[in-house]
Amino acid sequence: MSEKNREGKRTARERMLAERAADEARAKRKKKLVVGGVVLAVIAAAVITGVVVQNERSKPETPTAAPAGTIGDKNLVVPVGAADAPSVLTVYEDPRCPACGSFEREFSPTIDQLEDAGKVGTQYHIVSFIDRAVPGKGSKTAANALACAQDAGHFRDYHDVLYRNQPDETNDAFGDKAVLISLAKQVDGLVTPAFEACVNGNKYGGWVSAVQQDFDKSSFKSTPTVLLNGQPVYPKNGSQEITPQNLVEAVDAANQGKSLGSTGSHGQSPAPTSTASEANNPSPKAG
Repeated sequence: MSEKNREGKRTARERMLAERAADEARAKRKKKLVVGGVVLAVIAAAVITGVVVQNERSKPETPTAAPAGTIGDKNLVVPVGAADAPSVLTVYEDPRCPACGSFEREFSPTIDQLEDAGKVGTQYHIVSFIDRAVPGKGSKTAANALACAQDAGHFRDYHDVLYRNQPDETNDAFGDKAVLISLAKQVDGLVTPAFEACVNGNKYGGWVSAVQQDFDKSSFKSTPTVLLNGQPVYPKNGSQEITPQNLVEAVDAANQGKSLGSTGSHGQSPAPTSTASEANNPSPKAG
């Protein structure tokens, strides 16, 4: 074979190898592009999904319905007593909170009297955070039932009944809607088909969540939080341990020279008589 022919074959073989190498390089690049595109698409999808999930988590709860007569931003506050009372008592409490139960059993008769006299209007924020830490759903379920009682004009009476019959914090009795409806029978005129449907259907679940989210955004971290005209008064009013008697004195001092408010505002049921109060607010169960 001549040198010229050998050179020609070598050149053809080298050209073929070069083309094969080029083809393989193109295939590898294409594969990388395809794989890279899929990875980018997955990452993009994950990012988008993460943003949506995060947005859903951070999106503030907007209640689709609020109980009748509620006030404030998004109607998250339940008012009791005179809207034009010269002093305002603000109360944040959870239905399962044992400290709230102690506060209410000691102070609710006095607060009721202050409301009835037009000396103070109370603004309740019914929160529900204990369900997060203690197994159960009693905070939310009872908060919804209180909203249903507000709809019916019996918030105060039912509120007092629940706290006077409050189970131990670890006992989720308030998570049972039948228990809540049974306790409501202690409030004359509260249990109606509408009230039962409201409790059983969790009508105000969105409102309950919105109240809790509002509390989460506040500077308050525990319950009960009790303010008189914006200043903390529980468990101490300044340096003084608060008692029902000196709460009355603090309200009277704040109201000095001011006109008392009218009662029965915001559709609240009238204050019970002393006899009715005893029936609606039975003594705490032993133990």
